[in-house]
Amino acid sequence: MATGKTTSRGGRDSKPARAAKRAQPRRRLAKAGTDAAARQERVTERVVSELAHDIRTPLTGIIALAELLAASELGERERQWVAALKSSADHLATLTTLVVDAAKRNARELAPLREPFDPQALAQAAAVSLRTRAEGAGLACRIEIGTLPRLVVGDGVRLRAALENLIENAVKFTERGEVGLAVMAKRQGRRLLLQFAVSDSGIGLSAAEIRRLFKPFSQAHGGIARRFGGAGLGLSLVKRLARAMGGDLKVESSPGKGSTFTLSVAVGTGQSGQPAGAIETAPVVASRPLAILYVEDNPYARVVMNSILTALGHRPDFAGSAERALAALSARHYDLVLMDISLGGTGGIEAARQIRALPGAAGRVPVIGISGREDPAQARAARAAGMAEYLIKPVSPRGLALAIAAVLGASAGSAAGSAAARSRR
Repeated sequence: MATGKTTSRGGRDSKPARAAKRAQPRRRLAKAGTDAAARQERVTERVVSELAHDIRTPLTGIIALAELLAASELGERERQWVAALKSSADHLATLTTLVVDAAKRNARELAPLREPFDPQALAQAAAVSLRTRAEGAGLACRIEIGTLPRLVVGDGVRLRAALENLIENAVKFTERGEVGLAVMAKRQGRRLLLQFAVSDSGIGLSAAEIRRLFKPFSQAHGGIARRFGGAGLGLSLVKRLARAMGGDLKVESSPGKGSTFTLSVAVGTGQSGQPAGAIETAPVVASRPLAILYVEDNPYARVVMNSILTALGHRPDFAGSAERALAALSARHYDLVLMDISLGGTGGIEAARQIRALPGAAGRVPVIGISGREDPAQARAARAAGMAEYLIKPVSPRGLALAIAAVLGASAGSAAGSAAARSRR
């Protein structure tokens, strides 16, 4: 006898089954929305990365020409101008890195660098920046730099950019009174933390405003954006960077009494090496002139590289495409190829693969890739395609000279080893 009850096996579905069916369209809609948002984020990141590449190309020229000028005979006043020019260009380069970082979806994707840098020099540079801005705004400035190690390992580039953001905010939100910077190194278990406290006597923040402060693209309140400008992105990104570097960003503030932002990052110690970003007064001149083919489709970049390579003592030729590069390598001998990664048409990575397929000595010529994108996956692909090195713009004359020396030294050692192996057979 029929009972009228619904079962999952009968002609009618049970209530849970009907509810599940009704929920399916909502789940599909939610998933579609999530997938669309993820695709949009990837598109945004790609567009921003390409923009950073376009900015870094002329920056290479500015930094390189400033470095070449610094190596020439200049008066003291002109030398200071050149130093200021290079410092400004270096800072602009760090800002392009931050712009790309802002488009990335989580802190794990930020991939901080692990390079030696001098925290004392970095702290002094930040102090000069704060003092200069404070003087321009008619504010007093207080600087306290404690005892710091001379060499640590970490991401000095992003650290300097993060500090510049805090310094700019401190001055921008302070109409009268003073701003300050206090720097110290602190042991925390086995870690060494660098701490930078940037303080001001400005407008201050309430507890509710502090909670909103670290949300992307938001200011503490609407009046801040209208009065002072800015997208509200900086502090959110600085906090993400600090956490990616093993530290944090904390704030103490009271309305009308000012704020103190304390940035901490973890660094390594006990390693030797040249501090990243160290200022050199002269590029490294080659021990012998090399025949170098530079493959680049940007005419401005070719002019700049011609100046760099000529100053280093080399004989450069230029090709505007992968096809012309292959033709040039087939026609004459080159000691080295410098390859822009983002070529129009056949890209630099594919061009490297095609070079490796050439017969004879042309297929063995060392290739150094140059890119405006700080992309670990692209760097791995470049090396897999046969590139011996992957440089990030902006490239200084000294940095290029050292890379060329390292690549050709490794290439010579490999060739000698192969010859020795053949002689033993």
